[in-house]
Amino acid sequence: MQTFTDYGQNAINDLAQRYGVSNDAVTHMLYAVMNGNGTMAQFNHYELGGGGQWMQGGMTMVGDMFNYNLKSKVDGLCSALSNLLAGQQAIFMPVSNPTSFQGNRNWWPDELGIASTTGGQNNTRYAYFPATCRLAVDINGQVTVYDTLDHQIGGVSQQQGGNNSMTFSSQYGTVQVEQLPVVSVNGVAPSAPMQPAPAPFYPNNLASNPAPADNGDIFALIERLADLKQKGILSDEEFASKKGELLQRL
Repeated sequence: MQTFTDYGQNAINDLAQRYGVSNDAVTHMLYAVMNGNGTMAQFNHYELGGGGQWMQGGMTMVGDMFNYNLKSKVDGLCSALSNLLAGQQAIFMPVSNPTSFQGNRNWWPDELGIASTTGGQNNTRYAYFPATCRLAVDINGQVTVYDTLDHQIGGVSQQQGGNNSMTFSSQYGTVQVEQLPVVSVNGVAPSAPMQPAPAPFYPNNLASNPAPADNGDIFALIERLADLKQKGILSDEEFASKKGELLQRL
């Protein structure tokens, strides 16, 4: 993690007091907004309702979808952090001699930037980059970068036992990491597709998806549909039809 300037640290302290959250929550959201180029963020912090998303001037989603006070808090905090990042004042301390810090460099390719989520166990570790739709997985020193398509990854887990198979959860359920298209292995792009890319998600596929586990999942899918309609991907008729199908599952 980068070192903050005095200005950056003071700004984090002020935002934490203003929005009634810890410095850790503000720092977590700062990296999420920075990873989204200042206009969006995908985050997962218990003080902010767990997993959620923010888009500048648009949709804000939190784990407790009907908690409008929390949505307002997240929107205000993200907007303030976006303005902070766009300002002229330096937030992070400059690295005067990058070569002297090689031992502290991240294990994933530099072009992926700052991960919003990292983890691992045994000989496997991962890092997720929602802004660029990338997932990096390191197994015994071999780093594979995957294209996460339109998945919104909420968590990655490793199969118990002797293999290194990994799965992740998204808005479409549980998916094997091996089903994702491979972008590179140890920085080298594959000469041919290493596996067939999964079929892209279209709204019409919703009817064939397994029924959501609870009402919260259904409402989250409806919000997802509303976002697709707002972007012009869904027509009003398609939105109304799919919304009706989901409401019948309640």
